[in-house]
Amino acid sequence: MPNNNTEIRLKPGREKSLKLRNFWVFSGAIAQPPQEADKPAAAVNVVSDRGEFLAVAGYSPKSQISAKVWSFLQEKINRAFFRRKIAAAYQLRQSAMIPQCASAYRLVAAEGDALPGIIIDLYNDFLVIQLLSAPADMMKNEIVGALLDLFPDIKGIYERSDADVRRKEGLPMRQGVIYGENPPPEIIISEYEWRLAADVVHGHKTGFYFDQRLNRKTAAMFAKDRTVLNLFSYTGGFAAAAATAQAAFVENVDSSAPALETARRNMNLNQIPEAKFRNTRADVFELMRQYEKDKKFFDMIILDPPKLVDSKYHLIKGCRAYKELAMRAFKLLNPGGIIFTFSCSGLVSQELFTKITFDAALDSGRDAVILRRLAQDADHPVALNHPESSYLKGLMVAVNNS
Repeated sequence: MPNNNTEIRLKPGREKSLKLRNFWVFSGAIAQPPQEADKPAAAVNVVSDRGEFLAVAGYSPKSQISAKVWSFLQEKINRAFFRRKIAAAYQLRQSAMIPQCASAYRLVAAEGDALPGIIIDLYNDFLVIQLLSAPADMMKNEIVGALLDLFPDIKGIYERSDADVRRKEGLPMRQGVIYGENPPPEIIISEYEWRLAADVVHGHKTGFYFDQRLNRKTAAMFAKDRTVLNLFSYTGGFAAAAATAQAAFVENVDSSAPALETARRNMNLNQIPEAKFRNTRADVFELMRQYEKDKKFFDMIILDPPKLVDSKYHLIKGCRAYKELAMRAFKLLNPGGIIFTFSCSGLVSQELFTKITFDAALDSGRDAVILRRLAQDADHPVALNHPESSYLKGLMVAVNNS
């Protein structure tokens, strides 16, 4: 068990954010780091300049966010702690009815479940964990032990600690079986009325994007008899949902050949006839320009690009890209058509994203209305004391028939 008996002392007046239950302590707020300041610590006490206890946190000297809070109580961070927190996260998913509509979901969503640096996903009878901070990495044995306590019948636990953010923590990439069996090359998961294939070893993130589950369901509700263009499709989850809901035709567009192969597999899993879909490998921006020249129109367009703004230095460039995508999508819509447009960039606020979409409609000459505002599903909860955990924002926008 890692040692708890060190301390971070804050500068005068810098305790306010912790008293407001903020999970993060930035390096500039620290007056006195732990005794071994250049080494990460699994758990340290954070105190005010007057010595008042504030929280127990993990310490990451190589990160600008030097400490992330485990608990605002003076308690030990051990296997029992993680067992209690993960059990609470599981109960939250039960209350949100997630297991009733999906066989795979996010079990622990980092700060959203008050467990910074820890992602845990359940794929049927396999667990996949991703440890994103040095303190979380140091607590790996305690986390895995807690999972085995709570899920004794699980077939296997697989680690996907291969996200780039680990480099900022001075951590190596790590991937492999932690417990039990190797996951199969393909895990078939169920989601509402459709089935989807997930590759937890080679796929993005831990193998699948659970955060869009409810938005796929919403898109399916409006897809019947519509032609659907699914841009940045990845493995075609939106298209599979739309096709299962009797869309007239769906087209997946992505630059990745392996992703489109899985998209085809997902169509086959749901018994969608070949005549009802097409997978196109292309650059999305170039294809949209070509379809505009060819006057090729659709009744529904899904815009779910990867993160286009990963730092404040890329904000302007990323916003221009979001606007171009939305503007070209408006131009490709039939009268009465619908766009589902998304941003997973945390630096792009809902207000800014709405303005970008409004400007795109204006510049494309289309009158449009917002039918729904969209967000991540309930297995990606947003902690009220950590608004940064609200990262996915989306709009369902309809253009007028005229």
